[in-house]
Amino acid sequence: MNTNRPLLREILHPAVLVGVLGYFVDIYDLTLFGIVRVASLNALGIVDAANKFHGLWLLNVQMIGMLVGGLAFGILGDRRGRLTVLFGSILLYSIANLLNGAITSLPQYYALRFLAGVGLAGEIGGSITLVTEVLSRQNRGYGTMLVAAVGVTGAIAGAFVAKMTDWRTAYYLGGGMGLVLLALRLSVAESGMFRAMNQSARPLPRGRFFALFTDRKRFLKYLRCILIGLPSWFVVGILALLSPEFGKALQIDGPVVAGTSIMLVYAGLTFGDLASGLLSQWLHSRKRVVCGFIFFTLAAVALYFSAWGRSATFFYSVLFLLGLGIGYWALFVTIAAEQFGTNMRSTVATTVPNFVRASTNIITLAFQGFTALLGGIVPAALAVGLICIGIALWALSGLEETHGKDLDYLEPL
Repeated sequence: MNTNRPLLREILHPAVLVGVLGYFVDIYDLTLFGIVRVASLNALGIVDAANKFHGLWLLNVQMIGMLVGGLAFGILGDRRGRLTVLFGSILLYSIANLLNGAITSLPQYYALRFLAGVGLAGEIGGSITLVTEVLSRQNRGYGTMLVAAVGVTGAIAGAFVAKMTDWRTAYYLGGGMGLVLLALRLSVAESGMFRAMNQSARPLPRGRFFALFTDRKRFLKYLRCILIGLPSWFVVGILALLSPEFGKALQIDGPVVAGTSIMLVYAGLTFGDLASGLLSQWLHSRKRVVCGFIFFTLAAVALYFSAWGRSATFFYSVLFLLGLGIGYWALFVTIAAEQFGTNMRSTVATTVPNFVRASTNIITLAFQGFTALLGGIVPAALAVGLICIGIALWALSGLEETHGKDLDYLEPL
C-alpha cells in the first residue's frame, strides 16, 4: 500500500465510489418500505390498526431476512471474496424490489420483503470490509465516512420519489438502479489482503461464524460490536417509522408524515456520518467520537418526548437531530471490521450491522410489551430507548481503540 498518495486521490478509489453508489441504492430500498408503508398496505386493503400491525411485522420480516443474509453473505465474503458478496447481494435485492412493485396480496408482500432483506444484508458490511482493506490505515476512516454519508442520502431520494410517483413505481426504480449498479461493479478489483490470504500455500480457517462463540473473549468483543448500534434502529424503527402515531400521542400541532420523518432522520444521519468520520480522523479515536454521539442521541430522545403540543415543524426538527445523533453508523461498522483479522473480517462486518437491524424485532416486541405494561406508547418508547442507549454505552466501554490499527493479520481460530 502506497501511503504517500494524495488524500483526495486515495479516498476516491473505485472501491469507495462504487461503495457510495451501492449504499445509496441499499438505503433507498431499505427505507422505502417505511416511506410507502401506509399507501402500499392501504392499496392492498389493509387499513387503520391493521396497517400499523402489518407494518411492524413486515419490517420484522425484512429484518429477519437481513439477519439470514448477513450470515450467508458475511461467511461468503471471507470464503469466496469481498466482490462475491457485493455482486450477489445487489442482484438479489434488485430482483426482489422489481417484483415488489407488482404485488397483489399481503403474503406476496411478506415473501418479497424477506427476500429483499436477505439481499440488502450484504451491502454495507461488504463495502466497509473492502474499503478498509484497500485504503491506508491513516485514511481508511475517510473512505468509510464517504460511503456512509453519501449513501444514506438514498433515504432522502426515496422520500422524494415516493412523493412524486406511486409506491409501485418507487419499488421499480429501486430495482432498476440496483441492476445498473451491478454493471458498474464489474470494474472493481478484489481486496489485496484477501487475495494474499487466498493464495496462501496452506489452507487457512476463514469465515467460521461459530468460531465467534467458542472463545469467551472473542464472543464478548463480537457482542459489544453489535450492541453499540442499538440506538440507531430504536430511532429508525420506532421513533421515525411510528412518528405519525407519536405525533397524535404527543398532540403535535399538525399532521406528521412517516415518509417526511424518515427522510429527515436520514438527512441528519448524512451529516452525522460526515461529522463522526471527520472527528474520528482528527481526534485519532473511534471510541470517543461514538460515545459523544450516543450522548447526543440521548439528549435528542429527551427532546422528542418533551415536544408535547409543539408544532409539526419543531417535531420534524427533533427528528433531524435524532438522525444526527445516530450518525455514527459507518463508524460503528468500521469499528467492527477493525476488531478482527482478514479471515473473519467480512463475516463480522456483514453480520454485525444486520444483527443490529434484526434487533428491531426485539425492540418492537419490547415496545409492544412496555406499551401494555405502562399504558401508552410514549412511556413505552422512552423506557426502551433508555435501555438501548444504556446497553450501547456499556458495550462501547469494553472495546479497544482501533484508529490506525494494522489490519493485515489473521484471526487465530
